[in-house]
Parts: sequence; C-alpha cells; structure tokens
Amino acid sequence: MALWVKHGDGKKMGPGDVISPNERLTWPRTVGIGLQHIVAMFGATFLVPLITGFPPTTTLFFSAISTMLFLLITRNKVPSYLGSSFAFISPVIAASSGSMGAALFGISCTGALLAIVGLIVMAAGTNWINKLMPPVVTGVIVALIGFNLAPVAYMNFMAQPLLATITFVSIILIMALSKGIIGRLAILLGVVIGYIAAAILGEITFESVAEAAWVGLPAFQLPEVNFSVLLMFLPVVLVLVAENIGHVKSVATMTGKNLDKYMGRALFSDGIGTTIAGLGGGSGTTTYAENIGVMAATRVYSTAAYWVAGCGALVLALCPKFGAVISLIPSGVLGGVTIILYGMIGMLGVRIWVENRVNFANNVNMITGAVPLVMGIASFTLFVGGGLGVGQPIADAAVEIGPIAVASVSALVIYHLMIALNKLRGIELPTPVEYKKIKEGQDATSTEED
Repeated sequence: MALWVKHGDGKKMGPGDVISPNERLTWPRTVGIGLQHIVAMFGATFLVPLITGFPPTTTLFFSAISTMLFLLITRNKVPSYLGSSFAFISPVIAASSGSMGAALFGISCTGALLAIVGLIVMAAGTNWINKLMPPVVTGVIVALIGFNLAPVAYMNFMAQPLLATITFVSIILIMALSKGIIGRLAILLGVVIGYIAAAILGEITFESVAEAAWVGLPAFQLPEVNFSVLLMFLPVVLVLVAENIGHVKSVATMTGKNLDKYMGRALFSDGIGTTIAGLGGGSGTTTYAENIGVMAATRVYSTAAYWVAGCGALVLALCPKFGAVISLIPSGVLGGVTIILYGMIGMLGVRIWVENRVNFANNVNMITGAVPLVMGIASFTLFVGGGLGVGQPIADAAVEIGPIAVASVSALVIYHLMIALNKLRGIELPTPVEYKKIKEGQDATSTEED
C-alpha cells in the first residue's frame, strides 16, 4: 500500500479542500510545497546556532535528521518540521562560557527527559500535563525565556549599531508592508539585507567561503559530562512539552482529525531528536510554528512535503560552502534581529495568557505571572553553597542554578502552593481554562488570516 494517496488528480484543490497527512498532490507540487517549508523554517533554525556559537550546518543536519525521525515515529500522521528551539539559547550561552561540550551535555539530557515524558504520555495521556502546567504557568515560562535574553540582544546591537539599525529597520518595514509568505520571511529577509550592507561596508570578507568545499560532512562534537549545567537546561522541557502539545492540537484542529493518540509519540520523537543533536554537536529541536503557517496558507498537511523538507535540509547541511556563508553574519546583524526576536518570544508567553483568557484579577494568577517574570528579567541565579543573587557566584558555591530554572520552578511552586492553600481556606480558585484551539485555516503564528 502506498504511503500517501493522491488527492483527486493531484493537480487541483477545490475551495474547501484540505490535503490530509496521508494524502499528497503530484510530486512536482509536493516538492514545491516542501521547499516552502525549508524557507519557512530556515530563518529561525539557522539563527539559533549563530547566536549560541554552534556550527550552522551541524544544527541544520540534526534538524533534518530529527524531522525525519519525527515522521517515522509518528507514523506519518503528524506533519511537522523540527527546527532549532529558542528555549535552549539562554542555558547554552550560560553553559558554553565554560565549555561547548557541557552545553551539548545539557541539550542531550534535556532531550532524554523529554523522551521519558513522551513515554509517560503514551501510557497515561495528557491530562496530568494540563494540570501541572495551566496556561498561566506555560505563558510565564515562555515569556521569561525571551525577556531573559534582552542583555544578549543589547550587547550584539551595540557591537555594530549601524548594521544592527539597518537590519532592525528592514525587518520592521517588511513586516509592516508585506503579508503572506513575504511577511513570514521578514526576519530572514532582514538578515539578508543586513548581510549585504555588511559586505558593502567592508565588515566581512569571503576568503573562508572561497576555501570551503562544496560537499562535506558538518563539524561534529561530542558532549562533555558536566552535571552542574543540568539545572539550567531541564526547565526547558516544560517549554518543549507545551510547544509539542500546542502543535499537535493545532494540526488536529486544522485537519479535522483527532491526533491526541499521537501526542506521546510527538514528545518522544522530539526528545530523541534533541538527544541525538546534543550527542553530535547540534542545537535542541522543537516543532515549528513557522511551518504551521505554511500549512494554514496552503491547506496542504501532507507529510510527504515534510519528507521533502527534511531531505532538502540534509542536502544543505552537507555543503560546507553554504555553512561558511552563514557563519560570516556579523554580530551587529544578529543584534538587529535578536532585539525583535527575543521580544517576540517574550510576547508569545503573553499571547498564551490572552488567548486562554487568564484572569489576572485573581491573585493566584497575578503572583504566578509576576514573580517569575521579574526573576527571569533580573537574571536571579541560585548558587548552592552560596546565596541567591544577580552578581558573581560565591566562591564556595558548588552548583549554579540559572535564571530560567529558578523562575520556572518558582512559577510551578507558587501556582500549586497558592492553589492548595486557597482550597484549604475555601477561597474561590481561578476559573479553569482550556488551551485555545486554532480555527481551521488560521495561521497559528498570527491572529489574522492572510
């Protein structure tokens, strides 16, 4: 039996037609849609290694491998591209100041924990996750990941203010004046404009590009065991769980198919992909909202298109010359991008609150949102054996617990502790809310239809 059934004649789609995951158009059309998915994921996927110092082609290589593993493990039932997760940026930057290998160890352990969560979900379902992480908790964790990175954006911006401004203004203008696929690619196009400006201004030279081969394996690196970094990384699992669940629910709503039974497989496969990436020198992965946008715009949810995207990304990853071009992007261009990107990540957390109608008139929700957010922005760091603070670690500190971990755990403890105390006192609890589902045909990354 064929993996995909051709939809009609494979050439035409009616006004209300939807191409299901097990269907496809003609192969030329499927390849074209797969190329759109490569373009959609590329802007965000290659930015993560540039910001964290990982080789871009290595990250792209493991992104492709993770995507194909995801499709295999979910039995071609859940269309998704697994690109670089921004949730790893903060802990990677913190851990890699000592050793890049230590950061890779943190990534691989995070992936292993996510895979374990996936196995638990396969056995027990997702209700326990919804109870552990209601929207108020998920929203603040996502928000603080973006806002905690503000100092990094500032340093990159001030390193080359002119290039950063050119890039920043370009992205804003593209977002304001364009819609559809051009609007979705605003960050990628802004980087291209900044890159060209840097070349004109003589900020970059291309000797490394000329010396690089056209075909070759990316640079692989093994992790270094360092248990002290784990407390910085493991809270990222909470974000990855929320992203994967949100992705599966969004696709289910748009396709009209119940995909809950594949939720555990999705989490497990992303965990395996992230683990493998960490073991080989790549960034951690997650399901990509950018590609949900492509599906919403085309109404094509065929997993065949994602196999094309995965294979295409693998081909790009095996071109060292391409990697050399990407590695030349100056810090000023990254500064112009990240000042927008980190703010957008922060606002995604706020959007979770808004869309799920989190009631901040209730003190439980207010304190759960307020305290961890301040901790994340101020970079509260816990030094075990020392004290709690923002400055340098105490000399006798054995373990450093980073701000993302401190704030994430605080959000969970504050919420559940206040809920328990309110129950004991008979005080009215926050109204339970369900995660908002994306309407059919609506872009998950936008509140408006194109």
